[in-house]
Amino acid sequence: MKAILAKSAVAISLAAMAMGAAHADKSKWPKSFTVGTASQGGTYYAYGAGWANLVADTVGITGGAEVTGGPTQNLALVHTGKLAFGMTTMGPAREALDGKSPLAPGLKMNKVCAMFPMYQTPFSVTVLSSSGIKSIKDIPPGSKIGFGPAGSTSDTYFPKMLETLGVKFERRNGGWSDLGGQLQDGLIDVVAFAAGVPIPAVTQLEVQTKINILEFTEAEQKKIMDTYPVSAFPIKANTYKTLTQDARAVSMWNYAIANCDLPESFVYEATKAVLDNNEKMLTIHKGARTTLAENWDKNTFIPFHPGAAKYYEEKGFTIPANLKLK
Repeated sequence: MKAILAKSAVAISLAAMAMGAAHADKSKWPKSFTVGTASQGGTYYAYGAGWANLVADTVGITGGAEVTGGPTQNLALVHTGKLAFGMTTMGPAREALDGKSPLAPGLKMNKVCAMFPMYQTPFSVTVLSSSGIKSIKDIPPGSKIGFGPAGSTSDTYFPKMLETLGVKFERRNGGWSDLGGQLQDGLIDVVAFAAGVPIPAVTQLEVQTKINILEFTEAEQKKIMDTYPVSAFPIKANTYKTLTQDARAVSMWNYAIANCDLPESFVYEATKAVLDNNEKMLTIHKGARTTLAENWDKNTFIPFHPGAAKYYEEKGFTIPANLKLK
């Protein structure tokens, strides 16, 4: 009975939001929209496709997800207006706004605006149990390590992190599903994941074979936190069947972004559709437990889109002047 009532509440909430969106002025809205995600098999694609569908159903226009190279490329595509929405981590976002994006050095991407907080991206390392590797320091020199799509958050930061910890490796790139398959086939030795947990590719791997999820030692964690824009993060034991206890890791926050030129009412309704319906978001991905309005302050430098700022202020949050679009 409780489950039925919960589903009914979600349905009523969606219906109410749809009615509100129906009365919005849509004369300047796009006819459709696309969310830039990352490779299939990663959290970005699963999460992004889900919230794109939720927004489309709620606001009444066609929307969907697009496979991309991840945060760095999403920032460029949203800035140029080729995508309405995208997903990014804060490290690449800082670089893009400062004109230091590896895709466009010198170009300050000032058409990127913040929408809503998503979740933290843990950096974690996965190997086959048969490799005998049980810790970061066990990774043999010259190991072939997959770092995700070229230009992704993982590819941008994880190689530097492992180098900081003294690991010597050969770099490989690819989508998470592809790299998981390469690991299982023995074509690479390690996959260094940076994605919201549970990562679909890791979940699939542990169904098919035995794996080790390597955690950082306290000293390794501190060294990385002292050097890079990350914070401590425990991967909970119940995240994967492989883990018997929490695994020490580091993480970086993810944020949904929008092209700053999109109509205020459109971005307001899109932000409202996600943040007013966390129960539905949780059915899309467990990482959405932190997709909450009160986490707006995890963004400290991307200007909020006026539509998003309007939503937060209606909820009683005060957006600082330096985070409002000028």
